[in-house]
Order: sequence, then structure tokens, then C-alpha cells
Amino acid sequence: MPQFRVIDLRSDAVEPERIVVARSPEEAALQALGEKGVRGGQNRNRLICRVYWSEDVQTNMVRLYRAL
Repeated sequence: MPQFRVIDLRSDAVEPERIVVARSPEEAALQALGEKGVRGGQNRNRLICRVYWSEDVQTNMVRLYRAL
């Protein structure tokens, strides 16, 4: 399983970054933050985290928003 770096954007957290092993960015956010995140969203107030992972030499990132 890949390793993900989860950046918590909900507030001024003491440890805003967590490294987790998961199957998907959404699962990584759930493990790291205890909150379900979904891709896509227009309202920045709902943004909870950015999730990074690497494939070969390329780094990927998705923004996850609070699920309604």
C-alpha cells in the first residue's frame, strides 16, 4: 500500500502533517484526521486537508472536503 502525507487544514493544529499507509487518499484522511473527506468542492470553508503521495518520481496531490 502507498504512503500518504496528510496536511490538516481545518485549524492551527500542533501537528498539521501526518504520514499514513492507506489504499487511497480518502482512507488516509480518515485514518489521520478521523473525518471522511471527499474530492471536489467549491466552498473553501469545507476544505479539510491536502493529501500527497508519490508514484515513481511524480508527486500527486488532492484536496479533500468535508463530506455533507
